[in-house]
Amino acid sequence: MITLILSNLSVNIQAIYPEIILSLTLVALVIFDLIFNKQKKFLPLISIIGLFFAFIFVIPEFGTSRSAFPTSENNSLLSIDSFSAFFKGLIIIASVFVVLFSMSSNEIKSCPDRQGEYYSLMFGMIIGMFFLVSANDLILIYLSIELLSLSSYVLAGFVKTSIRNSEASLKYIIYGSTSSGIMLFGISILYGITGSTNLFEINSVLGFSNVPQITFLISILMIFTGIGFKISIVPFHFWTPDIYEGAPLPITAFLSVASKAAGFAVLIRFIEITFAESLSKSGFWQLIPYVNWQNLLVLFSIITMTFGNFAALWQDNLKRLLAYSSIAHAGYLMLGVAVLSDQGLTAVLIYFSIYLFMNLGAFFIVMLIANKINSENIDDYRGLGYSIPFLSTSLAIFLVSLTGLPPTAGFIGKLYIFFALVDAKMIVVAIIALLNTVVALYYYIRVLKVMFLERTDKHVEIEISPLNFVIILALLAPTLIFGVYFTPLVNIAKNSIQLLGF
Repeated sequence: MITLILSNLSVNIQAIYPEIILSLTLVALVIFDLIFNKQKKFLPLISIIGLFFAFIFVIPEFGTSRSAFPTSENNSLLSIDSFSAFFKGLIIIASVFVVLFSMSSNEIKSCPDRQGEYYSLMFGMIIGMFFLVSANDLILIYLSIELLSLSSYVLAGFVKTSIRNSEASLKYIIYGSTSSGIMLFGISILYGITGSTNLFEINSVLGFSNVPQITFLISILMIFTGIGFKISIVPFHFWTPDIYEGAPLPITAFLSVASKAAGFAVLIRFIEITFAESLSKSGFWQLIPYVNWQNLLVLFSIITMTFGNFAALWQDNLKRLLAYSSIAHAGYLMLGVAVLSDQGLTAVLIYFSIYLFMNLGAFFIVMLIANKINSENIDDYRGLGYSIPFLSTSLAIFLVSLTGLPPTAGFIGKLYIFFALVDAKMIVVAIIALLNTVVALYYYIRVLKVMFLERTDKHVEIEISPLNFVIILALLAPTLIFGVYFTPLVNIAKNSIQLLGF
């Protein structure tokens, strides 16, 4: 394997230019923080510059299909394809917004002496996500998840003076280490059965030889547990509400979008590469019948969206409400995967693109309001529609989009999920998803009712800086534009579903 890698070292290095740029940016942040300890204000600028150059190197990956760091003549550790490039693009966009969020967060500003560590750890998460969305090997998948997780554990408890930050970090570590241990045990069992950790090699073994059914199924479920933890599906969701409520708001927003995107990317790659036999003319995946993935994913999807929506009904804290909302959205996204077709995968990419803007927008407005009133309780939002109309109206648009109502982009995201379900003749599942959307409408409308239909004697004034105003507009624009003109987004998604080897 080492000989194969060294023989094409320059080609392999070129394949990971974005990851190298991110790593150099991390080093630059650490060195700058050590040398210019009093110039913390430049750290976000260095971060954004690093993300910009990483994005420049991601763009050429669209439309390509090649491997990097070969383990044998036909297999490799990484796949550089349009699918991974799409998710890398989403991760970079989310990261830029989170860096900008951090500049306005009172929680992050309360730790001025640790700004260097904050941005460095954030880049540790980003690097882990980048390798995760391209990984073809279970060991690399595990290491990428650990790099992502270890950085996020620390960031969840970044504000040491906050008891709820420390509690969130501790719970996150406990749940995360447990899920990682289970996943690693599953990988070891699968390696014992197939003799390989490479997804392509495992596919070959499953296609041409018999493996112990029960043992194999146990190993797959254990690996699925580790991935399910990252994407917050029931019953692996227990960490989500507490961590989302306790972590600094920029990190909560980052986990809700970027980390979830990386988790779904690796789940899709794991299923399609490991179990695919062929692709039918109609675009449906023909999977090796060791695991009934469609029934399994549909079951988890229905349970996840139903639990997330009904649990959100009882929440008084807006961050916890958005946490359960995030769990419910993971259920909708899982339905797109459960279709096991190119159309379902296209729907997932469209949904994620839209989810990024509307979810980050909701969290950003909540952060700006929390900076002023020091509360995330829904009752404290009473009458804000009259005292801060711009922020309240923006939050209303994001919540309506999260519900999936026209003419916002959230409607288009769910519409394509329903199209994929109908195309797969999963009508009953589509009806269940539609009923869940009705439930979601109730708790989102509840927030709008408190803001616009209830009066209070308190008058809140929030001064919006030019930077924050631009950020809000940058999140509002795609949320509204993609609701009426979504053809470019659909085309990008359709051109990005091709994985290496298919």
